[in-house]
Amino acid sequence: MLRPDGRGAADLRPVRLERGFIKHAEGSVKVECGDTVVVCTASVEGGVPSFLRGTGQGWVTAEYGMLPRSTHVRSPREASRGRQGGRTLEIQRLIGRSLRAVVNLAALGERTLWLDCDVLQADGGTRTAAVTGAFVALVDALGAMRRRRELPYLPVSDFLAAVSVGVVDRETVLDLEYAEDSRAEVDMNLVATGGGRFVEIQGTAERRPFDAVMLQRLIELGTIGIGRLVALQREVLGESAAWIGEAVPPGVLLPQGGRLPSDQ
Repeated sequence: MLRPDGRGAADLRPVRLERGFIKHAEGSVKVECGDTVVVCTASVEGGVPSFLRGTGQGWVTAEYGMLPRSTHVRSPREASRGRQGGRTLEIQRLIGRSLRAVVNLAALGERTLWLDCDVLQADGGTRTAAVTGAFVALVDALGAMRRRRELPYLPVSDFLAAVSVGVVDRETVLDLEYAEDSRAEVDMNLVATGGGRFVEIQGTAERRPFDAVMLQRLIELGTIGIGRLVALQREVLGESAAWIGEAVPPGVLLPQGGRLPSDQ
């Protein structure tokens, strides 16, 4: 199969992570996946949502948006419409709950980490690029707090990345660009940890149903892609990468067994 940009079926688009892209944010990354460009910032604020007040536990959440000319035609800002669209809400909830899966919220204290993901240019895979970049921004923000001794350790249990896979012209392909995504027979997004554990699998048959064999093929291909993205995250983070998954110091609280609302 000849892909639009000449890649092989199991190839990622060229990926670049540029740390420190925004001067004032505690953590920031510009992530480029081919022609998709997303800026992710991490901001630390005192206080937590009302359902967590008085618990001593922190929170991680996200906002997502697309610039009006990030696509081929101008889309009005959602602020001008007076409300966010369903797609925006779905994606920012995905980003937030994905990152919470690898953060020890109990170690944060009553602080909120905001991950703002803004799409500068869209060519497919904006949500997966946002998750991959937001993780690096989050580690940078928490790493700065660790260096200032505001945290006893880096409360991140593992790496986290996301990638798209799909079936185009009856062939499984990795990291779909828009020209492929718009005509895919199956479209799937995977979020997983560096250890290969899945946080989320979003898969849809666009034309005809697919079987368990195809599902396994897609998962295996996506896992390969996530492994490559994690390797890039590890390289870009430098010394901070060594802190991910470090042992919890004595006396530090671990997450409680009770469930928290996942879509805040």
